[in-house]
Amino acid sequence: MFPRDFAWGAATSAYQIEGGWQSDGKGPSIWDTFCHEKGRVFGDQNGDVACNSYELWEKDLECIQQLGLTHYRLSFSWARLLPDGTTQHVNQKGVQYYNKVIDDLLTSNVSPMVTLYHFDLPQALQDQGGWKSPGIASLFDNYAQFCFQTFGDRVKLWITINEPQVCAKLGHEDGIHAPGLKEKGTAAYLVGHNMLRAHAMAWHSYNSRYRSEQKGAVSIALNSDWYEPLNQGCPEDFAATERDLAFTLGWFAWPVFVTGDYPEIMRSAIDAQSKKLGYNAASRLPSFSKDESAILGTADFFALNYYTSRKVKPGGGCEKMLCMKGDKDTEEVLDSSWPISGLSWLAVVPDGLRKLLKYIKDTFNNPAIYITENGFSQVGPLQIEDAQRCVYYKDTISEVAKAIQEDGINVRGYFAWSLMDNFEWADGFSVRFGLFHVDFSDLSRTLYQSGREYAKIISKSRSGQSK
Repeated sequence: MFPRDFAWGAATSAYQIEGGWQSDGKGPSIWDTFCHEKGRVFGDQNGDVACNSYELWEKDLECIQQLGLTHYRLSFSWARLLPDGTTQHVNQKGVQYYNKVIDDLLTSNVSPMVTLYHFDLPQALQDQGGWKSPGIASLFDNYAQFCFQTFGDRVKLWITINEPQVCAKLGHEDGIHAPGLKEKGTAAYLVGHNMLRAHAMAWHSYNSRYRSEQKGAVSIALNSDWYEPLNQGCPEDFAATERDLAFTLGWFAWPVFVTGDYPEIMRSAIDAQSKKLGYNAASRLPSFSKDESAILGTADFFALNYYTSRKVKPGGGCEKMLCMKGDKDTEEVLDSSWPISGLSWLAVVPDGLRKLLKYIKDTFNNPAIYITENGFSQVGPLQIEDAQRCVYYKDTISEVAKAIQEDGINVRGYFAWSLMDNFEWADGFSVRFGLFHVDFSDLSRTLYQSGREYAKIISKSRSGQSK
């Protein structure tokens, strides 16, 4: 079923698991600030301690070994390594921590995949304008180069930025993620633009300075649902579906993999809405400068985070004011036949992943693909025997196998979200995605049934029973 060198992984991120929010010289991040404001997060919870992986890394390593993973995706806390966000001051305790994590993984025959930025900008940089400021791109490039130089002898798979679409929209349009801004119809496009600029600068730095010696690969992790028309024969629904794909996946994948610029369908929709509402300034979707690092070709593989699917029709309101919703003009609905995992937005649609993989193959020049996140949430009473999640992983991984075997898609690896229950952003600890349950009263880790099943799938695949 799977190639012998297929990467079997699980994923986490620094803010969601590490804790130690001000330990050993770490600087504050925008998520520290956001969570410490009342009313931002479920139950006013925060990641001050979370799974305490900063102190309990050995326990995490035991979990990784128990599953038989070949790969582990983690993120570095920018503010733990560089407390004010710049290389003027390096926190050696942070360097020591990540050195130990990487070395322990390699000793256990587990390859690290490292994300440089997973939502947690140093607060010092937010105070200077954050991702809205053009200068952020070179600050990120400096940070990335520091990491390539310090850890790149051992880390061969890098992700620059995780889910720029989520950072831009949820953090700067909807205000439900840090830094909590609601600058509708403008800030998100600017943030997305600066994230692409930052990513491209870091990729070019790796390519010209580190690749020949370190021989690693660098990409950017893009999230997307699978979208299909509510009514297959309806041209308006088809057009709305195209817009949804453009505003979610295409926003970042088109510049990196296809043209070096945004999808035309996205720009024309934004500009038409501006005109309609009498906004006569320059396009709200910025343009790339010819004087800057080229965006096209700045990914060595396609990193995809997939969770769910949607049916699409035109609509969605927000007619009278500038906002992304009005620009996109789509309404997303759930098919009544799709089961719902704990969260209302997370419909279970395993074959949506196969369809999305096929779309990526056909649209973005048949890239090598790593599925860098995919998972199933549990809310309410704890179920260690999580039968639904077991079925989810079995069905989803089966669809990935079909994508490889029947559709000829070059899928190189699969990372479950997440290794363990953790701080799930605005939902706090109310939502559980782990293969291991974490009891946040004593921080013990307990294997879910789905973790046992995932370990079996990995073991079977690696023993060659499935090719």
